[in-house]
Amino acid sequence: MTSQQDHLERNRREWNTWAPDWVEPGRKAWAQEQITWGSLEIPESDVGVLGDVAGKNVIELGCGTAYWSAWLARRSADVVGLDLSDRQLQTARTLQREFELDFPLIHANAEQAPLRDASFDLAISEYGASIWADPYAWIPEASRLLRPGGQLIFLVNGTFLMLCSPDEDEVVPAGDRLLRPYFGMHRSEWKSDNSVDFHLPHGEWIKLLRANGFAIEALIELQATPNAEPNRFNLFTPEWEHHWPAEEIWKARKR
Repeated sequence: MTSQQDHLERNRREWNTWAPDWVEPGRKAWAQEQITWGSLEIPESDVGVLGDVAGKNVIELGCGTAYWSAWLARRSADVVGLDLSDRQLQTARTLQREFELDFPLIHANAEQAPLRDASFDLAISEYGASIWADPYAWIPEASRLLRPGGQLIFLVNGTFLMLCSPDEDEVVPAGDRLLRPYFGMHRSEWKSDNSVDFHLPHGEWIKLLRANGFAIEALIELQATPNAEPNRFNLFTPEWEHHWPAEEIWKARKR
């Protein structure tokens, strides 16, 4: 049985190592006016999941270079970014200075946020805590941080993608065959690096969200546009992403 500290420390080390590779993608995202979702870069104007964030208190759980926080701050949200990687936060602070946009950045893990109960109207995570923290820890924490009526919106890898992704020494795109069980999905480890990520079956997500006081409002399974570029992380091909959802957005409201 692995300890909580195991995946937190492993992911902190890996993201500190990867941080230099995210400086330029972070800068590009900060410069972007349009909000887009995931590696497919589906425009929020097409998805329509956020709504008006002006005046809302927002926490981004696993903010990385904090481009999502920047997008929301420009839309008059009162944003706080939180991340486990100090080097990712260094990049975020550099970009804050470059783009002259300031908001609090907190070095902490999303499973134990050093923030008061019921402090936020919206908790958001796009490939942050949503996959790099244990959902059985970060979902209750998100619920604690949200006010009644507050929303939780998060993006994760598509369930089909996780079931069809090979585990090789180098990342190989997903194929059209199931390679691992659907039942029992939770903690994933890969030969290609030392990180730990987390994925749940849809039924478990529903059960977990409801158990923590959330009413589920939407599950949006993203489909690539016809002219989509190959995935920059080599997780799937353009052909694959036209047939199956590579990314999923969950939206829930705290009762």
